[in-house]
Amino acid sequence: MKKRKPVLEKISPTFGSSIHVHKHGAYVGESKPYWHFHPEIELVYINKGNGKRHIGNHLSYYNNSQLLLLGSNLPHYGFVDRLTLNGSETVVQFRPDFLGPDFFNIQEMTDIRYLFERSKKGVLFGKKTKEKLGSKIEGLASTSGIEKILLLLEVLNELAKSDDYKVLNADGFVFEIEPQDNAKINMIYKHISENFQKQISLNEMSEKVSMSIPAFCRYFKKVTGKTFTKLVNEYRIVHATKLLSESQMSITDISFECGFNNFSHFNKLFKEFTDKSASKYRKELKHLVQ
Repeated sequence: MKKRKPVLEKISPTFGSSIHVHKHGAYVGESKPYWHFHPEIELVYINKGNGKRHIGNHLSYYNNSQLLLLGSNLPHYGFVDRLTLNGSETVVQFRPDFLGPDFFNIQEMTDIRYLFERSKKGVLFGKKTKEKLGSKIEGLASTSGIEKILLLLEVLNELAKSDDYKVLNADGFVFEIEPQDNAKINMIYKHISENFQKQISLNEMSEKVSMSIPAFCRYFKKVTGKTFTKLVNEYRIVHATKLLSESQMSITDISFECGFNNFSHFNKLFKEFTDKSASKYRKELKHLVQ
């Protein structure tokens, strides 16, 4: 079976509509997530589920619901590992100029224009905003014509006014890649995702993309804003947060399962990445569930 190439994704709204809305229920794994980008802004609402977020140079794990706004050409993976039986995911995609080149430049649209600017780094909204707007976002799937446009504008206006959010790529690094970089970066990320549980050497990785080690290190830092070692370790820590949430494994076993050979090194990096120890992280999760 021919593998799907990780290139620019083409979004095709239904005939007569400039907004593409897709809502689906329980994820059963027919299509694997892949590293992709598109010129459309993307609004994602998952009402119940869990998975990894990989957006630009941001990595994290969620285990309930989420509401995200992703700007034009911000690379990301698919978000859902699996949904609970009653869960669903609604994805809304639209061009920044879907109402014309100047619509969002008028004074009344200033807040939404700033929202679009923030979305270039990926925006994650909190519980208060999810509860307020979740059903409206899901309602976009069953509306059409001017009602759909008005409802989307209403949602965008509420998002623009919300102070209940976090910018995911907040270090000032706007992750926008060129199409020619996309296949190479996807190959690197795919190799990390398939091999993070063992050691991945710089020599192994640089050979895979036909570059010298110094050239690979410079390229990776330039494109992602991180060193290769830092990103691999972050991927391992994100997987650890997933195991801490979903399994009964001991923390020591989890550290080795995630590719760390040294438990104290795992503890140090976990605290750096999450601002808390692995045991405290698990304890807080249990308290949250109860």
